[in-house]
Amino acid sequence: MNGSRMIGEVRVVGAGLLGASIGLGLRAIGVDVIVHDSSPVNLNLAIDYGAGRPAKDTDIPRLIVVAVPPDVTARVVAAELAAFPNAIVTDVASVKVSVLEELRATGADILRYIGSHPLAGRERGGPISARGDLFIGRPWVVTPHDDIPAAQIGVIEDLVLDLGAIPILMTAEQHDSSVALVSHLPQVVSSLLARRLLGGTESALALSGQGLRDTSRVASSSPELWVQILGANSASVVGLLREYRTDLDALIDALDAPSAPGARRAVAELLAGGNAGVARIPGKHGQDRRFSQIIVMVDDKPGELARLLTEIGDIGVNLEDLRLEHAPGVAIGFAEIAVVPEAEAGLVTELEARGWRIAEVAL
Repeated sequence: MNGSRMIGEVRVVGAGLLGASIGLGLRAIGVDVIVHDSSPVNLNLAIDYGAGRPAKDTDIPRLIVVAVPPDVTARVVAAELAAFPNAIVTDVASVKVSVLEELRATGADILRYIGSHPLAGRERGGPISARGDLFIGRPWVVTPHDDIPAAQIGVIEDLVLDLGAIPILMTAEQHDSSVALVSHLPQVVSSLLARRLLGGTESALALSGQGLRDTSRVASSSPELWVQILGANSASVVGLLREYRTDLDALIDALDAPSAPGARRAVAELLAGGNAGVARIPGKHGQDRRFSQIIVMVDDKPGELARLLTEIGDIGVNLEDLRLEHAPGVAIGFAEIAVVPEAEAGLVTELEARGWRIAEVAL
């Protein structure tokens, strides 16, 4: 049964993580998805996993989603616009200005092109890592330009809503400067941090905790892909890196002479700036609020984490976030539970009554 807003066939070009995930999500609600990829292996894998069907000569897609690497996105979009003159074409590349500029330069029919970008992904790529629920609750930026008709924008918004994402309208320029701050800069900082680990001893790395894992997580992303992304959005990224370098230099200067007048204050103000920045990151459903953090000790036995989550549900408390920390070789882990502050006291009391050990509560 078709429960989607989309009408007609959707053609997905590129059967990697994003393309295959789009296919899986749309197929789950009854949309006829056509999958195409220049790699026969990727194409066959995506089809085998259920992301869509092979193309036919009789296909007349209403919407085409281009999900290919950034350095070929504009070329593929132009080819799809030419091959299907009645279709609306979008892409999911993580940079938007360079794609639009290249399409304009080649004379493509950009009045049928609307760029977009889902802020979702995984460290691993390819159709084998695809998930139909990848976009649920995630922002998906739509970047209309010139005099694009509202009805065509609505087609892209229907795609976004069908996949459970949250449509956000921005210009291409606003998008690129925004993702430079919230995605591209963190990737560079995380990668350079993780690069320092190459010189670490085994005994030092054995001390790794959740802080290191959190800050280095995205460092495992594909260098080949990020060379393309950073190159296409270099102007925005370079400006932020210079500002970051200024802060880093200020911290180095203060720590070079930690007893000098004003040095401790300089360090404290830089760190406090980080506190203020974190407080601005929206939480669940875009809420700008802080949650209480309850850290529960969980025995490293099968079913224990599931039992904890089930009992929290039985108590009637909604989880806002969950993080796990488990040091290698230790028979206990820590589940950091985020809840609204007003639920904290009751949840702690109920969990302790059920035999759970609470390691820490913090706001």
